[in-house]
Amino acid sequence: MGLLDRFRRGGSRGVADAGDTRYLADWVRTHTGVEAYVEPKTTVTDVTAVLVAADGEWTRRVVGEQGARRLAGWLGIPVYDVARTGYPQRMRDYDARRRVERKRALEEELREGPD
Repeated sequence: MGLLDRFRRGGSRGVADAGDTRYLADWVRTHTGVEAYVEPKTTVTDVTAVLVAADGEWTRRVVGEQGARRLAGWLGIPVYDVARTGYPQRMRDYDARRRVERKRALEEELREGPD
């Protein structure tokens, strides 16, 4: 059994997809100050984990509740229940900056006109 195999148990017990597990591990390695926020199961998705870096950049994957907590422990990052803590302000600030950047890029593109 490989190191990542223990997170691939499927359902709400672990990470369902090995590619997602590798992606999350790589994401943590390439970002600083990463924390995991576990989102509850909904009618549309299983339990998901949102990883948030120190600068507010984030990513989300379906992982299952216990899979999220085991993955966070394995990666050595803190894990929080988003229903209790909410999302960190830096995540909302990052999204706001990205919206402004996209709007400016679109305005610039419109100003330049068609090629």
